[in-house]
Amino acid sequence: MTISLNHPLVKKSQSLIALFLLCLFISLLSDKFMTSANLWNVLRQISVNVCISVGMTLVVLMAGIDLSVGSVLGFTAAVCAGLLKNGLAFETMDLFVGFTVLGAILVSVLIGLVLGLFNGWVITKFSIPPFVATLAMLTIARGLTMLYTAGIPISNLGTEFEFIGSGWMLGIPVPVWISIFMVLIVVFLTNKTTFGRYIYAIGGNEKAAFLSGININKIKLAVYGIAGMMAAVGGVLVTSRLNSAQPNAGTSYELDSIAAVVIGGTSLSGGIGTVTGTVIGAVIIGVLNNGLVLLDVSPFWQQVVKGFVILLAVIIDKMNQKNK
Repeated sequence: MTISLNHPLVKKSQSLIALFLLCLFISLLSDKFMTSANLWNVLRQISVNVCISVGMTLVVLMAGIDLSVGSVLGFTAAVCAGLLKNGLAFETMDLFVGFTVLGAILVSVLIGLVLGLFNGWVITKFSIPPFVATLAMLTIARGLTMLYTAGIPISNLGTEFEFIGSGWMLGIPVPVWISIFMVLIVVFLTNKTTFGRYIYAIGGNEKAAFLSGININKIKLAVYGIAGMMAAVGGVLVTSRLNSAQPNAGTSYELDSIAAVVIGGTSLSGGIGTVTGTVIGAVIIGVLNNGLVLLDVSPFWQQVVKGFVILLAVIIDKMNQKNK
């Protein structure tokens, strides 16, 4: 029995097949790839992109885009590190507030939420295309990061905070547990709630969704807010793993997250896709990055290869849309 490439089962499993072939190809070229130490390292590294990408999935399902997640990650990471290192001083009131690890994380996630809500507000209030609105936020958040850090890394944040990005729990890296938790939350939102059904409806046909009584603007605000929070969680993981907040943290993460979403089968036209597909897409990006490093490929060529992979994923998406 032969199965056509257009068979629904093959289409549904495209990203898994691609991941298997990629792992097989790299393992044949490098004997270091399939070692347990390297595989755990890959999972630890992709945990950041997984957190960002599941938030991006909601945005793309709604036929939107968020180019600011990398910069939001960088700013919230810097704020988290700054609060842990220096606290918050109110000189006019002669008041100093110190922050626990949990307190600093909550503040940074709240800032991510606010920046995401601002994106949603600009898009809905002024009917500005998401590409333009989030591109502006990309620049704003990056500038705020430089102002906050003065271009200087904030380091030595303590072992308790470092444990979040570098520690192990039940034999699995803590960042992997956190990314799994984030994925489960978003899977629940998309599959088990009215909110999730509304996201698919808006992405499928926004006009029909509006005529059905769905509050389009409210859903968009919530989705961009969630994307901002997920970027902040990614920022916490990056900063914790390095035990330092770098002024340029988050650069290119927006591209990796969009790539994970598209490679995972979510249509840029909206209304089609799954969070689990995005996770597979993030794993593919992580394996590809790791494999190129193991094969000693120049960083410049790595960017070229990743660009072609994204382009191929978009072409496949367009072909699938035409075949329907």
